[in-house]
Parts: sequence; C-alpha cells; structure tokens
Amino acid sequence: MENPLYVKIAKWISWALLLISVGLSVWAFTQYGGSGKEGAVETMLYWAYAMLILALIAVLCIGLYTSATTDPKSLVRIGIGLAAAAVLCLIAYLLASGAPALGATSKIPTAAELKLTDTVLNLTYILGAAAIVAVIAGEVIAGILKNKA
Repeated sequence: MENPLYVKIAKWISWALLLISVGLSVWAFTQYGGSGKEGAVETMLYWAYAMLILALIAVLCIGLYTSATTDPKSLVRIGIGLAAAAVLCLIAYLLASGAPALGATSKIPTAAELKLTDTVLNLTYILGAAAIVAVIAGEVIAGILKNKA
C-alpha cells in the first residue's frame, strides 16, 4: 500500500525538477544564441549530469528497497547485474585507446579525458551491439517457439 505522503512528496519533487529544467533550458537557449558563449552549454551539461546521477540513485535505492522487502533473494540477481555492468565498463576501459584528438583547434583534452571519452564510446558500441543482437535473437526464439506450438 502506497503512503499518500510519499506520493505527494515525489510528485512535488518531480514538478520542481521539471520547472528547474525548463527554466535552465530557456535560459541556455537565450544565452547561447550562436554567440559562442560556452557557459550556458556547460551549465546544461552539468544539470544533465546531476539529473542522471539523481535518477540512478533513485532507481537503485527504490529498487533495492523494493527487492529487499518483497523478495530478499532477488538481491543476488541485482548484485549479479551490477557485477556484469562493472565488467562491461572494465572491458570498455581496457579497449579504450586514449589516442590524441586529431584536428583539435581549441582546448587540447588531457590523456585522462581522452581515455574516458573512448571508454564511453566503446561502452556505447558494446551496448548498442548487444541491443541489436537481443532484438534479433528474441525474434528468432519467438519464431521457433511459435512453430513448436
């Protein structure tokens, strides 16, 4: 049974974050306007990072709480999932070259920034390929099971 107070608090927090996001977006678009001001873009990127971190924390905390209260054995599956995600991130990091950026005309990125960028790109490629394979495999398996029935 949901507590109405928690539902109201979650609703007000989500509305406040939405209003802040809209306000920052309007401010950034009026400030940037093609004039080359990077402050607005950086502000929007930092806000996006903050929202991503907040969402991840909320999903993990709510997921862990729900799993622990309804089915404590499901915490093992969550741990396995987190370990798999860590292994994927490690593989992406080990595959990252961190090669210098070609054609950079302004601020030259550091070696750590290049390695992190390559890691995120590799992780995107790995997860994108896994999604495509999962879609194809799901359709093939569904077709096979449909023919058996």
